[in-house]
Amino acid sequence: MKNIVLICAAGMSTSLLVTKMQKAAVEMNYECKIAAYALAEAANVIPTADIVLLGPQVRFNLAKLRIAYPDKVIDTIEMRMYGTMNGAGVMEVVKKAIGE
Repeated sequence: MKNIVLICAAGMSTSLLVTKMQKAAVEMNYECKIAAYALAEAANVIPTADIVLLGPQVRFNLAKLRIAYPDKVIDTIEMRMYGTMNGAGVMEVVKKAIGE
């Protein structure tokens, strides 16, 4: 089971996207755990993540997190997908990024 971590400013704005991603994962028959966290919690949750996606509001941290966690897949959520809460689209990005 894959552990998908979403990081945003406070861990709250991505909760709707998490719900939509969970629904899409069920429809895709893709076993995973998806959760959103505040940027302040990153050090606690990234070590166990298979992929980390940053919300648009914290995307400026991408380079810093990639340096801190070079063995992790870390990327940003595309602004349009985030804005439209496209859970299925984000799940496709996740699957491609981790090679599934």
